Amino acid sequence: MPLLRVENISHAFDYQLFEKVNFSLKPKESMAILGVSGSGKSTLLHICSTLLRPNSGTVTLFDKNIYAQHENDTLKLRRYDVGIIFQAHYLFKGFIAYENIELASFLSDKTIDSSMLERLGIADFMHYKVGDLSGGQQQRISIARVLAKKPKIIFADEPTGNLDDKTAQEVMNVLFEYIEKENATLLLVTHNTHLAKQCTYHRYLHVDGLKEEA
Repeated sequence: MPLLRVENISHAFDYQLFEKVNFSLKPKESMAILGVSGSGKSTLLHICSTLLRPNSGTVTLFDKNIYAQHENDTLKLRRYDVGIIFQAHYLFKGFIAYENIELASFLSDKTIDSSMLERLGIADFMHYKVGDLSGGQQQRISIARVLAKKPKIIFADEPTGNLDDKTAQEVMNVLFEYIEKENATLLLVTHNTHLAKQCTYHRYLHVDGLKEEA
């Protein structure tokens, strides 16, 4: 059974972004969405991750139509089963790195995997204040915070955007290993074609839907 199923999604602001978007993802699968700037990649990610109701179409997470259910059910999904990695870090600046990660694990009743911190290369920064960390370090802290809650589906918007090529690959390896180990799935928005092609599927977003080629 797919963890995520998207059917005939369409959305527009002052102009049509996209329409007739269809796909599904099963456990251990990943999909990268590519496209030109302004094509609506982040908007589509927000629609799939419970944050933005589409103009039309259906998003089904864990066999539930997320925009037809009660808001309390959606909040529960966000707390326990959905992990969202934003382009902006949204870290708590007054906290040290570990406290940022600890908060997510506390709210989801999970324990922090210390080996994950090692794999992300941030174990030595846990007692640093967030404001004293580089942009790339903050990026990896925000990824660790999402993984600490053990989500069943990860939505990632340019998760390696602030990282050099070597570190970006290491971070993606952690994400791929996570979904394999946890029977989870990953929906990724990226401009990095090399990383995108490592996913189970990679698709290009156009006005008339997702295509296999640009």
